[in-house]
Amino acid sequence: MAENKRAIIVGIPGVGKTTLITRAAEILNQKRKTTVVIFGTIMFEEAKKMGLKNRDEMRKISLEDQRRLQDLAAQRITEMKDDIVIIDTHLFINTDEGYYPGLPMRLLSIMKPTNMVMVAADPSEIAERRKSDQTRQRDIASAENIQKELDISRVMVASCSILTGAPFAIIMNNDGQIGEAAANIAKILLGDRS
Repeated sequence: MAENKRAIIVGIPGVGKTTLITRAAEILNQKRKTTVVIFGTIMFEEAKKMGLKNRDEMRKISLEDQRRLQDLAAQRITEMKDDIVIIDTHLFINTDEGYYPGLPMRLLSIMKPTNMVMVAADPSEIAERRKSDQTRQRDIASAENIQKELDISRVMVASCSILTGAPFAIIMNNDGQIGEAAANIAKILLGDRS
């Protein structure tokens, strides 16, 4: 029997991560029971009890409150027992105090991921996606600043891999290539080396 997987899939806002994860889960569910959980949604369920009205407001709360919400979410995720659990999250949150890690060591220790996947795309495509996204209150950034976010993400995902021993992959999700990107994620999580 194949081992259960707990895969953390990360990407900066506008990279198309959530859409890509949905596609990959459709492929994975054909072979193994797969659940997708959005880390921020679990955090927001708790944040609503603090009076927050939308997920984007969570970036503005104190670091102490962010840590508490993260710990609660991580604990709930560890209780999920499906064949493959995909955790959709961010590597960092841009706060007034600087970049706050979305996956600090204490959360990695709680969740014990088996795989780490970073979704990336061309910075100019990400900038355009952010501008056209009417569903969220996205921070608008230049392609140069987006490249900086991608560079920070690469360092952070490699660091998470070192801390957990979980292998990491970087999957490109450029415009028009979502099917190929989703298939690559499925291949990684199914252990398909072909």
